[in-house]
Amino acid sequence: MLIDQSLGRNLAHIEKIYEDSGDIIKRKFFIGDKYNHAACVLYVDNLANSDLIENAVINRLMINLRQIRPNTTSIREDLLATLTKEGITAPDIREEMDFNKALQAVASGDTALFVDGCEVCLVIASRGFLSRGVPTAETEILVQGSKEAFSESMRTNTMLIRRRIRDKALVVKQTVVGKRSHTDVAIVYNKDIVREDILEELTGRIDDINIDAILDIGYIAQLIEDKWQSPFPGGQVTERPDKAAAAILEGRIAIIADNSPFALIVPSTLNCFFQSPEDYYQRYDIMSLSRILRYIACIIAVTAPGLYLAIALYNPNMFPSEIMYKMAASRMSVPFPALIEFLIMDMAFELLREAGIRLPSALGGTIGIIGGIIIGQAAVEAGIVSPIVVIIVALTGICGFTLPSISLVGGIRIAKYILLIGGATFGLFGFWVGVLFILIHLASLKSFGIPYLYPFVSSEANDYSDVRDTIIRPPTFMLNKRSIFAKAGNRIKSE
Repeated sequence: MLIDQSLGRNLAHIEKIYEDSGDIIKRKFFIGDKYNHAACVLYVDNLANSDLIENAVINRLMINLRQIRPNTTSIREDLLATLTKEGITAPDIREEMDFNKALQAVASGDTALFVDGCEVCLVIASRGFLSRGVPTAETEILVQGSKEAFSESMRTNTMLIRRRIRDKALVVKQTVVGKRSHTDVAIVYNKDIVREDILEELTGRIDDINIDAILDIGYIAQLIEDKWQSPFPGGQVTERPDKAAAAILEGRIAIIADNSPFALIVPSTLNCFFQSPEDYYQRYDIMSLSRILRYIACIIAVTAPGLYLAIALYNPNMFPSEIMYKMAASRMSVPFPALIEFLIMDMAFELLREAGIRLPSALGGTIGIIGGIIIGQAAVEAGIVSPIVVIIVALTGICGFTLPSISLVGGIRIAKYILLIGGATFGLFGFWVGVLFILIHLASLKSFGIPYLYPFVSSEANDYSDVRDTIIRPPTFMLNKRSIFAKAGNRIKSE
């Protein structure tokens, strides 16, 4: 629908649309002594900067702009030229002929100025809604490194990235997603480094999203991933701007959605989820040890329950005799099969974790620790579970929390249950079949054309240089080449 020349008809249409909305502000006034044109500003209360609207728009047009000097024979062109060049002092002004797009801009926090006799309106950038500023990282905490985290404001988030990458090649491409929410989404990348095929594929997938609302970056993560059936994420979610900036400098792309305090980084391989920004802020030898521990912890979190059940139920002679006798003695009073025993204890651990997340921060950690000790000890004394099961469940839970990326935790939990059921049902044969199934599944995954297991597979595509920064973190002077994510002709980052 196009904007009408008559201000009265435009206001009647606005009244019809927003007849029950009390937060829509409509301020009618007159411009200039010579023409005395009627005008009206339209904005959302507390979503737009009312001080800017009053000082840079209304006061300027009503008081300071006394006379409109005609420069052309067209009153409309004369009005618009005078308003934009001599009247309004706001830094960002544009013309809009489409009524729906103008109202969409108003819903985003901008201000629309309608003038009688003009078939266009002026959209003035006036977003000034409240936000919590730059918060502190809560889920990806580092000992050494920036404490800043993304907030719910998209503009604040893009600013945090630009503070870290002051390169003119940094691009913040903005689009709108969601038929009803009209959520602002920013695609942030470095045009000199990013691969054009990956950027084109990502842009196409985002353009193809057809959904009512995008309320968090998690919506986009699920809608653009390669295989929705897989429990392993196709993109890396982070709350840290330094992590997003480092990924962009490697040729990857960050997606930021308004109202979400997280960014989505694509493409992402399995190796990316084991890397932490702190790995590159401290000495390589210490952080190499930490990264090795993460891989070991991940293996324990996935395999320990299934491997224990496979051996304890079908091949107990693989344990030393002393351990085997103690395990058998501890299970004599347990009335449940070993698989049910594990599921009961694991469910109790998951419930404690969920309760700890949703309780106030001052109580969450206390409830988790004390609840785990009390429930575990009470379950052993009551003969519901054996002590070894409590130890393994607690160990796997702790190992799952060592991963620096929260995105992978869900996939690790699903893989654990696959091996748990396989080992309890078919012993070591079922356990190893489960391991093979998981590896085949991981090998079949891709993230925007990049193999999910890269650089453990297909590392020859980048002359095997990406293998260096996997389980071991090499010294900084050896990290002189960008990974496979970057454009082929621009992968050297230091000499």
